[in-house]
Amino acid sequence: MDFIEVTLKVNADFADILTAELGELGFDAFVETEDGFSAYITEDQYSEMALQETLQRYAGLVQVTYGVQKIERQNWNEEWEKNFEPLFIGGQVSVRASFHPRPEQAKYDIVINPKMSFGTGHHETTTLMIENQLTLAHQGRRVLDMGCGTGILAIMAGELGAAEIVAVEIEDWTVENARENAELNGYSQIDVRLGGAETIAGERPFDIILANINRNVLLEDMPAYKAVLKPGGWLLLSGFYTEDLPILQQKAEALRLLYQSHRVKNNWVSALFRAR
Repeated sequence: MDFIEVTLKVNADFADILTAELGELGFDAFVETEDGFSAYITEDQYSEMALQETLQRYAGLVQVTYGVQKIERQNWNEEWEKNFEPLFIGGQVSVRASFHPRPEQAKYDIVINPKMSFGTGHHETTTLMIENQLTLAHQGRRVLDMGCGTGILAIMAGELGAAEIVAVEIEDWTVENARENAELNGYSQIDVRLGGAETIAGERPFDIILANINRNVLLEDMPAYKAVLKPGGWLLLSGFYTEDLPILQQKAEALRLLYQSHRVKNNWVSALFRAR
């Protein structure tokens, strides 16, 4: 059976939503690209009409363009590898798929098989989050990863020595993928949960909270994060643009979360706050 590759150009805020929508149509592998993602489905399951109907529902909300090509079965592994380049972040962290060899110079090595989840490190926000994680002492700490995607940031926390890690996602298929990746990297003890901010209500406090989502969700859920963050604990956010930073800083200040610093890459931001 041959495969169909659909390459979509879409705003990152809608990429997760469209990934879920295409998953309902039978697409079962996804790879992030610089300006969207590629989705894969077996030829017998592909319907151009179903794809167009799905995208049309979002026509008034976001601009989406796409291209379609057929990939012969014998070229599937080659195509998958071509679209998933290994990364080296912060001069220390290797992020690769299981078919890539481990770089000798990597201090930390993370293996991610993304399937239907985002978070391979290729998007600027994931890279920025990992770069910021490298500046925080995780050893023996309790860490929360909200909107964990593939689980890459939770796994990074494990690599940095976190003693206890909770990861939360709203999609059941993403939870499954995060658990698979956690086990693949030797961190089966990561507690991956299905749900949103309501799942952490009443939790024992965390030393570090990671949230790479989007501006609106961060603004809505920041009080929930603050409620389970230890005094002096760190809140690390991403998923928004430079122009959004002031409103997030204002919200954080109202919650007595002190702005510390931020990093920027292609107008995407990762900002670091500390509980007073």
